Amino acid sequence: MTQYFQIHPDNPQKRLIDRAVEIIHKGGVVAYPTDSGYALGCHLGDKKAIEKIKWLRSLDDKHNFTLVCSDLSEIGTYAKVDNAVFRLLKAHTPGAYTFILNATTEVPRLLLHPKRRSIGVRVPDHEISRALLERLGEPLMSVTLIPVDETLPMTDPEEIRDRFGAHLDLIIDAGACTLEPTSVIDLREMPPVIVREGRGDVAPFTE
Repeated sequence: MTQYFQIHPDNPQKRLIDRAVEIIHKGGVVAYPTDSGYALGCHLGDKKAIEKIKWLRSLDDKHNFTLVCSDLSEIGTYAKVDNAVFRLLKAHTPGAYTFILNATTEVPRLLLHPKRRSIGVRVPDHEISRALLERLGEPLMSVTLIPVDETLPMTDPEEIRDRFGAHLDLIIDAGACTLEPTSVIDLREMPPVIVREGRGDVAPFTE
């Protein structure tokens, strides 16, 4: 049965965050709010949950998953960050960006692109996301909740319940989110490559 938690977007209720983390630890797939639409998330490296997310989004093995991290130091555990990349990340996290970086050996193989050891990482600027990540103590494996054959992320938790509720373990209702997806920046080589222009300002990466 799908759980449906109404959590305050600015002052998340601790007991509900704790219950959400319990569901994630038990292998649950959750829909949760970010600063750029709702996302699907699960416990890092949980194969069954990841396969469910792939099925819900009709993703193939070439899709780059994103590790949603609590801060810059956590990114450094899972992605290779040199001095130039560190400066860019420090200046633009938290924020509505997804950064593609070379993965470290800490990243489970099932999350990686089959031909490239790369991973998407991001630090969202949203109180509920941050509270979840802080309580979880590790990144969430995530993808943006974009329905099949659509291009924009879902922003209405009640619509998410209507369309996906039967297949999710938890939906966190924080009200409507911003419609624009993240900007995707490839930082594996310099200068950076803009993969997708979204909510995050890409100008600093083209100078």
